[in-house]
Amino acid sequence: MTKIAVEQGLKPFQDALRNAGFVVAEIERPEDLARVDPHAIVISGMDKDFMGMTDAREAPVINVAGLTPEQAVQEVRRSLGPRE
Repeated sequence: MTKIAVEQGLKPFQDALRNAGFVVAEIERPEDLARVDPHAIVISGMDKDFMGMTDAREAPVINVAGLTPEQAVQEVRRSLGPRE
C-alpha cells in the first residue's frame, strides 16, 4: 500500500487520501517521517521547507495550498506516476 505523510491539521486532505485508497499518516515532527517512510508528503504550504525536510527527502512533496482535497489526491497520484 502507498503511504502518504500528511502535515498535522489537514484532516480533509487525510480523509480524501484515505478514501482514495492511500495509507495516511499524520506527521508533526521530523522524527515522524523516519517512522512512516512515506511515498509522498503532503504539506499545507504555510512553510515551504516543512520541518527542514522537504529538500532532503526522496519522496515527492505536494503543497496543497489553494487545492481542494480532491485536487490534492490527483496531485499525489500524478507525483507518484504509474505504479506497478
